Amino acid sequence: MLRYIVKRLLGIVPILLIVSIFIFLFVHLIPGDPARLVAGQDASQKDVELVRQQLGLDKPLVAQYINFVGKLVQGNLGVSMKTKRPVFEEIAARFMPTLWLTVCSMAWAVVLGLLIGVISATKRNKWQDYVGMFSAVSGISLPAFCLGLVLIQIFSVKLGLLPTGGKDSWQSYVLPSITLGAGVAAVIARFVRSSLLDILKEDYVRTGRAKGLKENVVVWKHALKNAMIPVITMTGLQFGFLLGGSIVVETVFSWPGLGRLLIDSVSFRDFTVIQAEMLLFALEFIMINLIVDILYAVMNPQIRYE
Repeated sequence: MLRYIVKRLLGIVPILLIVSIFIFLFVHLIPGDPARLVAGQDASQKDVELVRQQLGLDKPLVAQYINFVGKLVQGNLGVSMKTKRPVFEEIAARFMPTLWLTVCSMAWAVVLGLLIGVISATKRNKWQDYVGMFSAVSGISLPAFCLGLVLIQIFSVKLGLLPTGGKDSWQSYVLPSITLGAGVAAVIARFVRSSLLDILKEDYVRTGRAKGLKENVVVWKHALKNAMIPVITMTGLQFGFLLGGSIVVETVFSWPGLGRLLIDSVSFRDFTVIQAEMLLFALEFIMINLIVDILYAVMNPQIRYE
């Protein structure tokens, strides 16, 4: 296992290098001139050219990319064109709000999705199954921005129970975490139900029942453990998407996270911040996939990596 982990970690370098090329080209395809935005709309063309030279945007793209990678290897993410602060500080200030919001959203989504999925599978074609799957389909179908606005209208505007946005107290987490986790809970519920229905048909499940084991023991201890393997993959990917910055939710609730920072950076054509954030998102997905593979072996000892 250790050898496999080291091999995967070493493979991160070429992957990030390839990703950095696509990110760099994508960022420079964004319409607009960052030098003009930095200099100001009333600045003369001479001032704009001076700013372009200071930012290094007057050099060929190949030279700009080599400079970008060279700084990256040294651990230098550059300086924000908008705030003039180091990009590392900009991202670090926004990372924890996004991380905690993601953790809160995933925590309740996994618990609720797991519960609904198990109940739906064990009560197949009964009213519990219909209610659970109807809720899951509704959670998947309802757009996040629509759910967020509805929750704000009910719990903030009408009832005045929760804040409409910002990150001032634990109450600020309630509405955005519900909005962010609703779709995840729905997907988990459907995955658990589908996977568990297949596992419940296996011979060892029937054998356990024949030996007189209680149904709860058969389902929760034996069947669910094997049913969780495909669910872990999906849950890991969902966590990566949320941690990558839920742009819509953070915008609706004015959440000071990575998603909001990315939107602001794109609006200002802040190339350095955009490149650093997208590389961070790529690294997050790579690490999450590695963690998921390790969890496979934990859940199923028969799985071995060489």
